[in-house]
Amino acid sequence: MPLIPEEPQIHESAQGPRATPASGRTAPTPRPVPGPRPAAPSRPGRPGPLRPTPPVQRTQRDVAPAKPGPSGPAAPAAPAATPQIQLIPASAEGALDAADEAVDLLLDSGRAPADVLVITTGSQHPWAEHELSFGEASYWAQHDAGDDVFYTDAAIASRAASRPVVVVAVNGGSAAAATALPLAHSRAGALLIVCGDPQQINSVLGAGV
Repeated sequence: MPLIPEEPQIHESAQGPRATPASGRTAPTPRPVPGPRPAAPSRPGRPGPLRPTPPVQRTQRDVAPAKPGPSGPAAPAAPAATPQIQLIPASAEGALDAADEAVDLLLDSGRAPADVLVITTGSQHPWAEHELSFGEASYWAQHDAGDDVFYTDAAIASRAASRPVVVVAVNGGSAAAATALPLAHSRAGALLIVCGDPQQINSVLGAGV
């Protein structure tokens, strides 16, 4: 008679209680019911290089709008200012010397020689006499070059061009003075200096100076 091996006996305390179902199969060991899952800790951000703060962008609102120009036709240009008139009292005999002193003061104050035109109403200035001795072509060529003080007399002053400063020496010739003073006023851009008798000058220019 063959021997039937016996089932090994396992202590209940080690194996746990065994329930015998109706089918004869051993029930699995019950798993413990899991409790609530703790919240996952927050994940730190990935470290990286710090980005500089972007510059503030200037929007159209921040830019002051350009002021529109005035509509309509452009305003006419302002007329040129009349020259200032300065009177240096002098006799007919001393008018030429007074004019020379006035020119020296102008040059010492920073005026360029080419800015000055001198007109005489009587005898010519010695410079004009000297230059005219070489001929009128050479004389007026120096005028056209505009490099130095130019001296002329009332008889031919109308040919002279305008300069910032005109100095008039009223050294004789009442009729010539009456013609030269208005001409000198029209040729002076900024300053008209008249050396002579104040009463005669005022009567010609028609204004107290």
